[in-house]
Amino acid sequence: MPKELFDFDENYREQGNKIIAGVDEVGRGPLAGPVVIGAVALPSCFYEKHINDSKKLKEVQRIKLDAIIRKNCIDFSLVIISPAEIDRLNIRQATLKGMREALNNLLVKPDLVLVDGEEISQMPLSQEKIIKGDAKSLSIASASIIAKVFRDKIMELYHKKFPQFAFDQHKGYGTNFHRSALVKYGPSPIHRQSFLGNLSQWK
Repeated sequence: MPKELFDFDENYREQGNKIIAGVDEVGRGPLAGPVVIGAVALPSCFYEKHINDSKKLKEVQRIKLDAIIRKNCIDFSLVIISPAEIDRLNIRQATLKGMREALNNLLVKPDLVLVDGEEISQMPLSQEKIIKGDAKSLSIASASIIAKVFRDKIMELYHKKFPQFAFDQHKGYGTNFHRSALVKYGPSPIHRQSFLGNLSQWK
C-alpha cells in the first residue's frame, strides 16, 4: 500500500509538477483543543515505505516518521487554529484558513497542492482535492503525520494544565469519560463552545 502512495504523487510529477505539497488537517472532530494543519513538500526521490494515513499508524510509528519527514522534506509548515477561532469561524472555515496559512508559510512555491478532501478557496496555487487523500498520497499522508504528532503534543501539555479531562488519553475527542468530565467540571478554556451544545444531554 505505501508504494502506491508514492506512485500516486509520482503520477502528478510526470504531468510536469516538479514540486508537490500535501496538505491535511488533524483535530477536526474533537470537543477540545485546536485543529492543526500540516503542509509538506517532499523531494521526488523521497520514499519511506512505512508512511501511511496517520490514523492507521501507532503512536511510536508516527513519532519516528515525523522525524524522518522533517529531516528529508523540502519544506514543511504547521499551523494551529485555536478553539476560539473555530467557534468564531466554524470548523470548516477555520480549517480552510489554516490550510491557506500553512501553504503561504512554505518557503517553496509548489507547482501543485494535493489537499485531503477539500478545495481551498481564495488560493492562487493549482490544487487537486483528493478524497481520503491521507490514504492515497505520500505527501498528504506525510502532512497528516506531522500534524497529528504536533497536535498530540499540544494536548499532552493541556493535560498537565487540566488533568481532570485526561486530554493525554483521548486528545479532546468525545469519549464517554470526556463527556462525563464535562458534565462534572464544566468546560475548560480550550473547549470548543460551538461543539458542546447542552451538556445536560450527556448525563
